[in-house]
Formats: sequence, C-alpha cells, structure tokens
Amino acid sequence: MATPDFIRTLRTSVGNDLLWLPGVSVVVLDDDGRVLLNRRSDTGEWALIGGIPEPGEQPAQCAVREVEEETGVHCVVERVLVVQALQPVTYDNGDTCQYMDISFHCRAVGGQARVNDDESLEVGWFDVDALPELNGFAHLRIKQALSDEPTWFEPTTPV
Repeated sequence: MATPDFIRTLRTSVGNDLLWLPGVSVVVLDDDGRVLLNRRSDTGEWALIGGIPEPGEQPAQCAVREVEEETGVHCVVERVLVVQALQPVTYDNGDTCQYMDISFHCRAVGGQARVNDDESLEVGWFDVDALPELNGFAHLRIKQALSDEPTWFEPTTPV
C-alpha cells in the first residue's frame, strides 16, 4: 500500500510511533458473483482491495476510488460489511500503525480488471469456491458480503 502524503508529513513529527488511522477494505462482486482480488506488490499475497482515506474523504468514496485506482474497475457501494479495530502492525521501516477498518460490499458496474498502479502484481476475478489463499480478514469480509447478515462489529461487554 502506498503511503499517502499526509502520513509522510505526520511521520516527520512522530517518527515510527503508533499512528491510529482509518482504513477501508472492499469486497467487490460482479454480476456472476465473482470476487475481485489483487496480489499485493508489497507482500506478494492475494488480498481484498483497500486503502487509507485522504483527510476529509468519506470512507465510501475512498472505497470506490481505491478500487478504480488499483484495478481499473468501477463500482458502487452497496453496504457496510464490517467495522473493526485491527491489531497494530509494524512495517519493515519500523513505522507502527493501527487501523480502524470499515469494510464495504461493492458491485462492479464497469471498467476492466487489470493492474492499474504499482500496488498490485496481478488483479483478477475469482469464483467464491475457487479463491486463492487468503487470510481470515478477507474470508470474514467475503462471508459477510455473501450473506444477509447485518454489519459485523465486535460485541461490547456489559459494564
């Protein structure tokens, strides 16, 4: 994932310290029920499309923008799937971030799936029963997109 300019600016002040950031992830389905995935250039792993909203950008707008920027596919947001605070991650350069992920279910409405920037090695549509190896993060979100269940969130514990 390319680092947005506003985060580079923040890093000049906070160094490698933990940044709490918004993030979006996107399950894009086409009319045949296939899932759009990219093989990330930073890890080499297949994943959902995702990114970080720019300051002031609405999360749903970010989801649509990231899908188009990374894959060339045009989509519309159908619903929110998951809202989840993720575990902190430390990158190779020592930067530490923790993301509040908002996952969206989107429907493809145009464009052609292709590698459209330097964040992907490959882009493709996959039948749900023939997905490449994916982590639990992606599987939970795909399951939510294919169900009629309400938005998933971590339940609270009564106080």
